[in-house]
Amino acid sequence: MYWHVFELSRSEAALGAIGLANFLPVVTLTLVGGAIADAYDRRRIMGLAQIPYLASAALLFAATARGAISVPLLYAAVFSNAIAFAFESPARQAFLASLVPFADFPRAVTFSSTAIALAFASGPALGGLLIAGAGVDAAYAAYGVLILGNLLGLAFVRPVREVGDRTPPSLRAVREGLAYVRGNPVVLGCMALDMFAVILGGATALLPVYAKEILAVGPRGYGLLTSSLEIGALAMSLLLLVRPAIERAGPVLLAAIAVYGLATLGFGVSRSFPLSVGLYMLAGAADQVSVVLRATAVQLSTPDALRGRVSAVNMIFIAASNQLGAVESGFLAAATSATFAVVFGGIGCLCVVAFTAWWLPELRSYRIHSVERSAEA
Repeated sequence: MYWHVFELSRSEAALGAIGLANFLPVVTLTLVGGAIADAYDRRRIMGLAQIPYLASAALLFAATARGAISVPLLYAAVFSNAIAFAFESPARQAFLASLVPFADFPRAVTFSSTAIALAFASGPALGGLLIAGAGVDAAYAAYGVLILGNLLGLAFVRPVREVGDRTPPSLRAVREGLAYVRGNPVVLGCMALDMFAVILGGATALLPVYAKEILAVGPRGYGLLTSSLEIGALAMSLLLLVRPAIERAGPVLLAAIAVYGLATLGFGVSRSFPLSVGLYMLAGAADQVSVVLRATAVQLSTPDALRGRVSAVNMIFIAASNQLGAVESGFLAAATSATFAVVFGGIGCLCVVAFTAWWLPELRSYRIHSVERSAEA
């Protein structure tokens, strides 16, 4: 999407608008999606959410192949997918905790994060090769085939325990989820730290600018550059799989996000393609540590009956970080330069880590094992 929009518009602000189209449905509908995830079958919700994804893949493939594609149509597809995501994501996050015993959950999060990192590492690289070799329409066709794979895979997933009492969706149910997050400093701290760090430190929306104009590496280089974040994340996931679970999660989480900020700062000033790939891999590795620790803490700190709603709040924070980060970097780059936007974001990320460590001593001293015992009880 980012490549296609920039190819059609040649505008950094147009890249930022993708983040806005993604963010608006998520911030308005995800709390509703969380309430529905706590009221109905989560696997069925996930299956129904694949239908809009499949429809958008077919539409974009047909429009691109016939030469009828436009930036507004791309925005419309992003907006439609974001609506589906607002309902799918809370159900998916809450569903994971019911697939394994609580004692195995930290390891399950690591396995899940490894699979996601593998997908995000291979996806952009494959997309870059398809765009370069067969056109953007081939990338959309591949996306549609993989969505069909999602539907097939869901048919084989079975929980090891069922959700207890289900809460009918209502405004009161939404408020219960918000109140739980507000009253738990570790959960709130994990969400807020990720949101503000990534809003400032994310550089994803500006990668087409770096690939085309700063590093001059073309679509194949763009695919590798985009994948490098997830290649680093995948490498870190594999390392986390073979080592014991991290118990001193609070200090490690803060350190990981500090490394993410430093790597982003270095990426912003780099003019060497190999160095840029290496720094972006380092950012991905640090971010993966943060992803695993935050997901484990949030899910183990939340009762099962509230997991859908708390996951919905978490997704709003994540969407704000990813999509508003794209808006911030795209618009700031349009007003100044891509380099200034990325370097400014890296410095801002470091400031967020320092402030959070001072503001939330509970997060600074957080240990996973104590939360795990509480969840089992």
